[in-house]
Amino acid sequence: ISAASMHTLPELVQESMLAGALHCHSQYSDGGSAIAEMADAAIARGWGYLGVSDHSQSNTYAGGLSRDAILRQHDEIDALNADYASRGLDFRVLKGIEADILPCGRVDYDAAVLDRFDFVIASVHTRYGLNERQMTDRVLKALDDPHLTVLGHPTGRLLLTREPYAIDMGEIIAKAGAVGVAVELNADPHRLDIDWKLCRVARHHGTLVSIGPDAHSPQGLDHITLGVGIARKGWLSAEHVLNTRSARAVLAFARARRDGKRPADVLASFERSTERTRRAALG
Repeated sequence: ISAASMHTLPELVQESMLAGALHCHSQYSDGGSAIAEMADAAIARGWGYLGVSDHSQSNTYAGGLSRDAILRQHDEIDALNADYASRGLDFRVLKGIEADILPCGRVDYDAAVLDRFDFVIASVHTRYGLNERQMTDRVLKALDDPHLTVLGHPTGRLLLTREPYAIDMGEIIAKAGAVGVAVELNADPHRLDIDWKLCRVARHHGTLVSIGPDAHSPQGLDHITLGVGIARKGWLSAEHVLNTRSARAVLAFARARRDGKRPADVLASFERSTERTRRAALG
């Protein structure tokens, strides 16, 4: 009411503003569909990209990917992208991974393997019972890894099934914003993690949010609608959401830290260049 009275209500993000999604699984781990099927569903939604982020090697219960499986998957993605280009489709499958944050705070795989991915989501999938300081330090250490692009389902909650683990999310979100890591709003209806209150915290710290469907099938892409609803409840605008950007911008954001640059500066520079191109096209 106060914002409305001062005419400062934000223009909230809309589903039509999303350019793609990053958190999706395929048959290479615990997904139920082939990458091509997932991509076809994304194309049908009008998206420009789909990030495939299967589980990493330490996540054995979900069929985590060995190094050889990663190489096979990347060959398949390269072939799909070549086919899209040959048909004139402005669409790209991005090579991602949902890498476990190990109890010591290390991100699964070594640097040589992580370098192969276009982006890296890192998530906690084990040892939920650490105390708040231990879990916070675990995730803070993971945020130091320059390969990390998105912190996945940051509180680990499963609605009506598992309470969030003990963690200082204020400290986590502040550091993520400072180092240039997006935090995920996991749109799976069993998670909805982060919640709308933490969206407001992310906005306050200038931390980007990635709305991820955590889809394990083409139908799972529909989860994105729930995520957008939570983002809107948390007062997020398009500028606060990573995947309102194009594939090129997302890739630039993901590469920035590996190249010794500040992701926020790279993204701002990219967007200024895009705006100049747009204006030139309009004459």
